[in-house]
Amino acid sequence: MNYEATESTMSSGVAEGRLQTLQIYRLLQMVHKGDKAQIEKMVQLGAEDLISLTEPKDGVGVLHAAVSANNLELVAFLLSKGADPNVQDKRGRAPIMLAAELGNDPIVSLLAHSEADLRLLDVEGKNVLFYCIYPTKRHCRCLQVLLKCGADANSVSVQGMHVFQLMCEKAQECTPLCLIMLNAGADPNAAHQKTGVTALMEAVKAGSLPLVRAIIRMGGDPNAFDRKRLTAVHCAAMGGFFEVLQLLSAYSADMSAMSLKDCTALHYAAASGCNPKLKNREGVLPHQIAKDSGHNAVAKELRKAERKQGKGGDPSGTGQMSELWALTLHDWSQEYEAELWKAFGDKSDTVTAERFISVLEELQAPVEPDQVQAVISAHGGDVNISDFIRGVKYIKKPFRLSSYMPKKKKGGKGKKGGKKKKKGPFVLPMPICTLPPELKPRRADGGPPGFMIRSYFNSSDVLRFDRAHPPVHPVMNDSGWYIHKPPPVYVNVNACVRTNDLESLDQAFSEGVPVDVQDEFYKTPLMVACSTGSYEMAQYLLSKGADVNVCDQFFWTPLHHAAYAGQRELIELLVNAGANIDAPALGGATPLMRQSCLDVATDFADPVIIDLVKQKMDSLPKPKDKAKGKEAGAKKPKATKDKVHK
Repeated sequence: MNYEATESTMSSGVAEGRLQTLQIYRLLQMVHKGDKAQIEKMVQLGAEDLISLTEPKDGVGVLHAAVSANNLELVAFLLSKGADPNVQDKRGRAPIMLAAELGNDPIVSLLAHSEADLRLLDVEGKNVLFYCIYPTKRHCRCLQVLLKCGADANSVSVQGMHVFQLMCEKAQECTPLCLIMLNAGADPNAAHQKTGVTALMEAVKAGSLPLVRAIIRMGGDPNAFDRKRLTAVHCAAMGGFFEVLQLLSAYSADMSAMSLKDCTALHYAAASGCNPKLKNREGVLPHQIAKDSGHNAVAKELRKAERKQGKGGDPSGTGQMSELWALTLHDWSQEYEAELWKAFGDKSDTVTAERFISVLEELQAPVEPDQVQAVISAHGGDVNISDFIRGVKYIKKPFRLSSYMPKKKKGGKGKKGGKKKKKGPFVLPMPICTLPPELKPRRADGGPPGFMIRSYFNSSDVLRFDRAHPPVHPVMNDSGWYIHKPPPVYVNVNACVRTNDLESLDQAFSEGVPVDVQDEFYKTPLMVACSTGSYEMAQYLLSKGADVNVCDQFFWTPLHHAAYAGQRELIELLVNAGANIDAPALGGATPLMRQSCLDVATDFADPVIIDLVKQKMDSLPKPKDKAKGKEAGAKKPKATKDKVHK
């Protein structure tokens, strides 16, 4: 159907005169409200055929309004009252087009079964299928309904755009829609009438391997040119889609096709069989372009391909080849691997030459009889199917697909002469430990976990206006800002410790938050106060009953953190509060014996901390059964002390 015919047959039931205009606007208002009683009354008592008229500005009818509201019940009601499903607005859109664009498949099905004309075109010459090109399941169902009801799968717009070609242009998101269209009879060689770009080219640009395979198997031409003489191979090369290039090669696509600028598709040139010695219109070779672009590795490979061009035979006599027909056959065998195994059967991996020839002829392999004999000779008579598909007997290694696949790592135990790796010292795994969700439940009111406390907010304002201090002007009165209580702001309890926010801590402890609450990294407020060197905060937490011997995930106590930070006053405070000076960490080190503590003390150039802990340890009674171990352990700090004094 051409554009002129469509425009002449477009619905023209526009309201004329003041009475019809007022009534159609009133009817549209009732449709928006969904008032069926008023709609029925106006249809019976209003102007003739009022339900099929459209308003004069945009051409919107009652079905347009009901469909736009996604009101299936109202659409069914209007159709039962005689509404025309083929009425079009000023842009030529029928109600079924709006329903398809919205993805409302129940309304699309209802209109399609209510004799809606699926051949109608809008002012751009697009039929209803153009309105289904969206990547959702609902639009997919709409497309299936419309195709089942007879919509034209090969419609072309006024601009020359084929509906299937437009879908393939969006194949990255709409591949399922394209496959449905293809199975419904869409032309696999559909092309844009102005640019010549085919549906196959658009699918290749999107890198959709399943769609490319389906189009070619349905009869798509892989060697079709557009107006710039670009082919699908050029599109795959520009997009860097290696798998698509291999698929095109399997269906005998011309890898040496030249564009309007005499450029060839040189991406993966050696593997695809393209002639690397051809120059473009500017007289530049491919390796020179790669070198100028800074791709030295690509230039190196192209230089190798130039030296090998024309030397398809194997001078070593092993039977391995790199001619174009052999590479095409190899790509074809990769594409038809499942069909080959099914045709040869599962009885044996090796077949006779006669059986091999018959199967290739049955599957219409892209190879001549004399070339098949060359393949058989390379395999030594009988052909191993696995070796044929992998190409190990007749294809040179640089041209095999398996050469570019990731190789499996072999185990070291089965190697001859392999040396066993020496086991290093045991390293205790130290993952990043955080509190599991079951140990940090939310509050009863749905608030955050216990270590998140409410930030203290002082609602009093010395500058606030009141009866004793009224504002000079009513506009200055800001009492309205103080009517509503501000929403709570939750902060980490350890963040309050770092900022010395005693008000928020007081408020939290008064509300029942434990003073030894652990954050998501198992740190208590006292540990954070010791690591940051906040003496006043540590005193405050101890006065609230903080435990001086609580441990984190590494079994560090507050004393470990204080020793690591080199805080003498805090260490004295913790020791006097009953801290265990022999508390072992996860690695077995005490606050005194940890090498990192001594390093920190050395960095601070203050050995008094070591003397303090050592004196406390010496004052304790030593167990008899561990006397030797204690003496050995007591000598280490002395040596370090002497070193520090030096």
